[in-house]
Amino acid sequence: MKLPKLGWVKFHKSQELTGKLISVTVCRTKTGKYTASVLCETEIEKYPQVNQNIGLDLGIKSYLVTSSNEAIKNPKYYRTQTRKLRKANKKLSRALKGSNNRVKAKTKLAKVYERITNLRNDFLHKLSTRLIKENSIVCIEDLRVANMLKNHKLALSISDASWSKFVAMLEYKAAWHDRIVQKVGTFFPSSQTCNSCKLINPLVKDLKLREWSCPSCNNYNLRDENAALNIFRTYAKEKFD
Repeated sequence: MKLPKLGWVKFHKSQELTGKLISVTVCRTKTGKYTASVLCETEIEKYPQVNQNIGLDLGIKSYLVTSSNEAIKNPKYYRTQTRKLRKANKKLSRALKGSNNRVKAKTKLAKVYERITNLRNDFLHKLSTRLIKENSIVCIEDLRVANMLKNHKLALSISDASWSKFVAMLEYKAAWHDRIVQKVGTFFPSSQTCNSCKLINPLVKDLKLREWSCPSCNNYNLRDENAALNIFRTYAKEKFD
């Protein structure tokens, strides 16, 4: 790669470059690595059209549950790396300010954070790509993540899940491939509503209640699967009524 003032520089190419080259942005990360972001103008090869539609319920225990009863495990990358983070933070706090050891400790801590970010982004990209590829319409709740973060007991888990980034990925990938991402209202009681008789059970507001039987029709509901079904059926009703 030829850069101004530096000339030809060797780099690791993560994928083939196609289309018209627009710009190259070189950045230095906190770990001391240099990354080159190459912007190209190209035609996106769209996925084949499919007839399948799906509803998604985002959560913490399972990252998401679909209306077709598929549960995606929440990887919780931040929590799995907590031990390494504590160790790196401890070394940094003990290192003398201005010393080489402190510089090394800072770099080591930055590497742990970088790994968490890379693992999370890889998971989100693969999951969002699969959902867009397999479905024509993806129905999802319009979550107010900023308000949810005010719950200090769940704030860390919600931040670790990166729901906002995941929804953003779904939306721009849907635009690329002529798919639809349909959002259901924030205050729609998807978990509290029985997917069979539509009775709203206020007792289900308690997050610890993971399954319940409807007092009206005796339908057995798993909390997340029930929510995903309600999200999908609400969109279907709005469209076809």
